[in-house]
Amino acid sequence: MNSTVLPAARPAMFGLLAFGLLLALYFGLLTLISGWAFTLDEFREFGYYIVPLSAGFGLQVALYTRLRRLLHLTGQGRTVVAASGASSTAAMLSCCSHYLVSILPVLGVTGLVTFATQYQVEFFWVGLAFNAGGIVFIGNKLWNATKEHQLCAIA
Repeated sequence: MNSTVLPAARPAMFGLLAFGLLLALYFGLLTLISGWAFTLDEFREFGYYIVPLSAGFGLQVALYTRLRRLLHLTGQGRTVVAASGASSTAAMLSCCSHYLVSILPVLGVTGLVTFATQYQVEFFWVGLAFNAGGIVFIGNKLWNATKEHQLCAIA
């Protein structure tokens, strides 16, 4: 494979993998809790939140992978702190967490589950906002690192 294609394809592959894993986590947990038919119904109702949350997480992973690779190639030893997709995962899990009330009532989590149920859509929006913030943050770091790398290559 051409060495110029590989660096571009690797972040994309990691991003697609992260996207798929987050969707698999959603489908797996909800199916485990409530069954496949219910999972499909929920996805039909909330898929327009779930897919962008997963895609945003995948994009963050792809950008972060590219940024790490660029910093590694330039020999810079600094640590880059990137926004995580934890909010994406949390928002998607809040979608199915209120179904835990049927299997965990003795643990006293009913109040928490009720809260998550009541503000489910708001959790999705918070997750989307954190996704956007993470993409902007990592994208900005990547943009600056790319400009620095180009200046070093010229010198």
